[in-house]
Amino acid sequence: MRVRLPAWTATLTWKSACFIVVMCCSLAAVLGVLVHVEVTRQTVATAREKALGRLHDASRAYEAGEVLPPESGLDPAGLPPELRDLALGGRRGTVVADYEGRAVMWAAAPADGRALAAAVDYSQSARTISGLDNAIIGSSALALGGTLLVGAFAVTRVTRRLHQTATVARRISHGDLDARVGDPRTKDPGRRQDEVSTVAGALDTMAGTLQDKLLREQRFTADVAHELRTPLTGLQAASELLPEGRPTELVRERVRTMRQLTEDLLEISRLDSRSEVVETDLHQLERLVRRVVRGTASVGVTEVVVRCDAHVETDRRRLERVLGNLVVNAHKHGRQPVVVTVDGPVVTVRDHGDGYPDYLLERGPQRFRSGGKGHGLGLTIAVGQAEAIGARLEFRRAEGGGAEAVLTLPTPLP
Repeated sequence: MRVRLPAWTATLTWKSACFIVVMCCSLAAVLGVLVHVEVTRQTVATAREKALGRLHDASRAYEAGEVLPPESGLDPAGLPPELRDLALGGRRGTVVADYEGRAVMWAAAPADGRALAAAVDYSQSARTISGLDNAIIGSSALALGGTLLVGAFAVTRVTRRLHQTATVARRISHGDLDARVGDPRTKDPGRRQDEVSTVAGALDTMAGTLQDKLLREQRFTADVAHELRTPLTGLQAASELLPEGRPTELVRERVRTMRQLTEDLLEISRLDSRSEVVETDLHQLERLVRRVVRGTASVGVTEVVVRCDAHVETDRRRLERVLGNLVVNAHKHGRQPVVVTVDGPVVTVRDHGDGYPDYLLERGPQRFRSGGKGHGLGLTIAVGQAEAIGARLEFRRAEGGGAEAVLTLPTPLP
């Protein structure tokens, strides 16, 4: 079973803290070991020289038959066995060992088949080395704490700017094209820019370019729709004067289609500019759904199933527009039966056709995309109007086949 780490362990602050701790501990360990080894080597060398000097004085006194100096003697009781064996073997050496509860530096040499030894108190040197080790550990802990504080402060400043940039990017993705990071480093050309300010500047530039492009497209769409309205009105009036017949019916049908397309373009341009005002009131959902179904009876028969009726506070015109587009799309691109289900504040429109295409399920409706079997502007308008009234519109494949659009309306407060 794979263990999942907490989400905060993936943050840059946590990773930076771990990196700082590992590097500081490694550096402190290396420096501590080097200092400990060097000081211990020098301390041991000093004690060894002192012990060997005392052993030399003892050897001269022994050869002269004089009294041996203090802290020296033949085969003393505390002499370590390994050093005794070394002296009996005809060699001279030193060793540090505990004697009567204190550290002693022993030096021994052969003397007529016996071991002549001298001792030097090593306890003070041992305490010095122990104090040095404690000082190294304490200073390393202080240095680690200070480095962590400084590093956390520096990393937090960077991550805060990154979070701000990510927040602005999410706002832009949700349609707020006026959002900008506004990093002061990008406004002053004399200041050096780091990587974060470079990313922030690039995001602001991209947002500005995208906003200009979308505004141009919105103006173009609105201008085209307005320009088409007048000739289409005249064309419709002229078609009413034509003699009755199949060609006249075809002309009138095409004129109606073009007028509907023009109205859709105007509605999309208003949705893009967010210039429309939502007028909400309390409505009975079942009554609205049945009204929409009666209004779309010309495209096909729609079955209404009410599991639980509800009252919703919404803009009736916009809600009817959303439901009408969903029902018309189901009849146009799906197959019978088309069922509209009311379950509280949730309305589901389902057909039994081939289902929504993959691109629509992944990225939502796209304007004028056909892919061999397009969905025009109807679903795009439905999504925009649902967003305007605060509803959530989801597209998915139904169980057992077919397309299913689920509209979840906000419920009024009691």
